[in-house]
Amino acid sequence: MMPRTEYEMTEADLAEIMDAIKPQPYMVMGGHAPRSQQERANDAWKALGRKMGFDSTTVRPVAGKGERFFSAVPNETAEAKNERLAREAAEKAEARAAELESQIASAQVELDSIRNSAP
Repeated sequence: MMPRTEYEMTEADLAEIMDAIKPQPYMVMGGHAPRSQQERANDAWKALGRKMGFDSTTVRPVAGKGERFFSAVPNETAEAKNERLAREAAEKAEARAAELESQIASAQVELDSIRNSAP
């Protein structure tokens, strides 16, 4: 997992986030309510995450700093993703090799036992 990083949004970005969380008066027509404040806020954070390169589901405020400061986990770069996938594949292959070696060792013990007990 990528390390948490501190970010600072612009005043315009903050205004968009704040605008997204404002309550909106509405009348339900045709049985469909508008999107909730939470849905609009989530979308605003997703858009900011795409713009600034972080995972919007990991946002946390930074204590002692203003409203424009927050921390989040950066998105993986293509290079970092390729490295992670290669590392995970190598680890999986190594685990499978260890499993097979264990099975071979067990089978060898059984084979030796059969050969030693044969008349």
